[in-house]
Amino acid sequence: MVPAPHKRILIVEDCFLARELMSLILGEGGYRVSTAANGKEAIERLHTADRPDLILLDLRMPVMDGWTFREELKHDPELASIPVVVVSGLDESGEQSATLQVARFLHKPIETTELLQTVQQCCDSEPEVRSATP
Repeated sequence: MVPAPHKRILIVEDCFLARELMSLILGEGGYRVSTAANGKEAIERLHTADRPDLILLDLRMPVMDGWTFREELKHDPELASIPVVVVSGLDESGEQSATLQVARFLHKPIETTELLQTVQQCCDSEPEVRSATP
């Protein structure tokens, strides 16, 4: 499984170890990875750095959580089309998560193979936006 050259992934995750582990896995998988520790930092990065091909988003974070980040993203015409994959330990079957309009939900703890397959699928094709069910 070889990603297209130079595909960029932004990981938005407050847990340092989870962020670094996903970054390492994806970097070894051939992706160019940048990270943010919360939604506010991610929004700033999106406005100052190269646009990612995919965003991996945790939901529970300090400063700006994943739900607020996703709402900000959806209302910014330059950023709204970037596919988002939620990576969370929360149960994503609720009504609130249906409003996220994301490509996929990955439940923590996530397996390396599942992470790589999901990222590849979302980067190599137009992902189907999903509401509430994985």
